[in-house]
Amino acid sequence: MSHPTLNVLFLCTHNSARSILAEALLNHLGGTRFKAYSAGSQPGTEPKPLALEVLDSAGISTDGLRSKSWDEFAVEGAPRMDLVVTVCDNAAGESCPYWPGQPATAHWGYADPSDVQGTPEQQREAFRHAMLAIKRRLELLIALPPEKLTRTMLQDSARALAQSR
Repeated sequence: MSHPTLNVLFLCTHNSARSILAEALLNHLGGTRFKAYSAGSQPGTEPKPLALEVLDSAGISTDGLRSKSWDEFAVEGAPRMDLVVTVCDNAAGESCPYWPGQPATAHWGYADPSDVQGTPEQQREAFRHAMLAIKRRLELLIALPPEKLTRTMLQDSARALAQSR
């Protein structure tokens, strides 16, 4: 039995690290069940190079990844989201635009790997750690049975995953 593809939007203030990692990971892992996007309230000019580097090192495509405003997803003709997930505490506290279709929402907070000071290797490791933490939660989302991903159950399912580590 075929199930519809679920559109998932990951939000972070600058859309340059965590949300970019989540978008690339879910598009890589989610097959035809999920289509991921990312955006921010104050997008940067481009994704963080270390975010792209750790994705490349893991064999995950970075083609087409760019920092973009969440306004792109709140206009007529934008893909309709089924789930909107904030991945940073700042974005979770901001007033988000109205999302057409009233998607399910959840907050999955992750520490900002861009804040790590230290050697280039320590900074790279922070991005790798963030990528792996996001990957673990996305694997749990992907593993949910189809009935947990129905419109009526999606918000509860996504919010419950916030408790998993």
